[in-house]
Amino acid sequence: MTFTELGLKEEILAALSDLGFEVPTPIQQQAIPAIIAGDRDLVGLAQTGTGKTAAFGLPLLSLCDPQAKKVQSLVLCPTRELCVQIAKDLVNFSTHLKGVKVVPIYGGSSIDKQVKEIRGGAQIVVATPGRLVDMIKRRMIDLSNVDFAILDEADEMLNMGFKEDLDFILSQTPETKHTWLFSATMPKQVAYIAKTFMKDPIEVTVGSKNSSASTIEHSYHYIHERNRYDALKRVLDVNPDIYGIIFCQTRNHTRDVADRLITDGYNADALHGDLSQDQRDYVMNKFRNKTLQVLVATDVAARGIDVDSITHVIHYQLPDDVENYTHRSGRTGRAGKEGKSIALVNRTFKHKLREIEKIINKPIEYKKIPEGVDICDVQLKALVNQIVETPVNEKAISRYDETLASAFASLTKEEVIKKFVSQSFERFMSYYANARDINQPLDGKGDGPGRERGRDSGRSRDEGFKRYFVNLGKDGGMDPGSLIRLICDNSSATGNDIGRIDLKNEFSFFQIKDEYSADVLQGIQGLDYRGETLNIEESKDQSPEKRERSERGGGGFRGGDRSGGGDRGGRGRERSGGEKRPRTFSGRREDSRSGGGEGRSSKRNFSGKREESGSGERRDFNRRGQRHK
Repeated sequence: MTFTELGLKEEILAALSDLGFEVPTPIQQQAIPAIIAGDRDLVGLAQTGTGKTAAFGLPLLSLCDPQAKKVQSLVLCPTRELCVQIAKDLVNFSTHLKGVKVVPIYGGSSIDKQVKEIRGGAQIVVATPGRLVDMIKRRMIDLSNVDFAILDEADEMLNMGFKEDLDFILSQTPETKHTWLFSATMPKQVAYIAKTFMKDPIEVTVGSKNSSASTIEHSYHYIHERNRYDALKRVLDVNPDIYGIIFCQTRNHTRDVADRLITDGYNADALHGDLSQDQRDYVMNKFRNKTLQVLVATDVAARGIDVDSITHVIHYQLPDDVENYTHRSGRTGRAGKEGKSIALVNRTFKHKLREIEKIINKPIEYKKIPEGVDICDVQLKALVNQIVETPVNEKAISRYDETLASAFASLTKEEVIKKFVSQSFERFMSYYANARDINQPLDGKGDGPGRERGRDSGRSRDEGFKRYFVNLGKDGGMDPGSLIRLICDNSSATGNDIGRIDLKNEFSFFQIKDEYSADVLQGIQGLDYRGETLNIEESKDQSPEKRERSERGGGGFRGGDRSGGGDRGGRGRERSGGEKRPRTFSGRREDSRSGGGEGRSSKRNFSGKREESGSGERRDFNRRGQRHK
């Protein structure tokens, strides 16, 4: 079947030809004729990336009256990014339709400018619920002439808490309108919208309800919690050409994981709710332009990301709502391309895999975490391929032929190759030379085989360490990664200088090497952490026996078990002797934290402050006990 068989206007067919679209996707084949030919509401269920925008956008434009300068059609979607993308697609589809005007309205942009564009004769408005509600209440937009209301990513809008806004918006439109609802899943809330605001809708389903795209390979690694970040790095290292999204449960996890990856030399950045709109745009532009290789995001922040070539989705932590797994995985395997969805799962959440399998109607395959030798083999091949495929400017380099010949005269070709590869790859090979197996036994017994080289997972850290009390615990938002970061950012200690961490609800204990104890005490005392002034003092109870009894009742992090569910550790945590993280992925490091204030930067000045700028937030820890953003 081709687009010419779907009943679209000639002008739209011409635009599709210009764009190179020839064969409609399954959802387009079913939805477009039903919308154009019928007088019915419609529910379309299909995975993200299956062409839902064109499925409603093409018939919407065919039914639009360019002569009527009023809002005839309303498209609602969950995020600014998706709003902009839908509007852009509709504009591209309507290049040969004279007089058709599409206007996106969303928060974070000038409302006066948007009102001006709407009153200039817009027939199609694409909007996010929050901004549209604001404009309705301020009488800046008239929806009384709406003939078609489209709810795109309806399940995500409801998951984001827009139910009341949707109820209000739809109540402002005529009862005679037609409503088209498109969604990746069909939870009870979406069924409620269909029942309340739609009349005898046609249901068009591509694949099974809530199922995953057939082009996605689903797998999981079974881990011990303390090895979560280590496992993530191995997944990234064994996929040097990855272009993907790492999903975390909270914005704190997202920020901390991204910070750790950047510190360790990965081309990564974060997308979460604490970013301003300008910062979100900056990060997303880098990701869309592929100058950013890995995006670390929360479920809410990632909604609306419309990128077809994402190769991997990594679930650093499984979502609380198992249906969100479908949304996450739907970011890859789009437009007929293959994709991989990889989950890091510990014993606590292993049962969720069975629930997810029922939802996606597919098995999730267990795979072992790659060992160091396998990673080195993959990375070496990637480096060699990069060298082989590098174009040579013969004209420019020919002037140095004699210099090169003289320099390498004493070496054979094989020796030159080995020396060059060794220089570029030695640090990476050294890093993984003694890497241990970090796979958790599938039977769940024991603590697993251990951690990366240099982590001393099995040794007691009592001798040569002092134990300190700090007045914040789990209830105050303290976690192992945050405590390690606090220590390392405000003293000369590294992660390897920190011993046991015991988190209680209202306070915490940690060990630090004797030689750093005074520095840590001076650096942290009186600092502000999330509105609380830190009080740190040496613990009088240094008895391992008493502490073991306490830990058995308090759930402490033993033997250096302090990675917590993915929060950032200190500098050098997985390195021996302060060794820097080797370059990864494509064999080069693109440090997004430098250059013109863009990206991220981190520095310590003489006043003891630490500043972070760019796409993250700024923290100034100072003696006044204040925190500035």
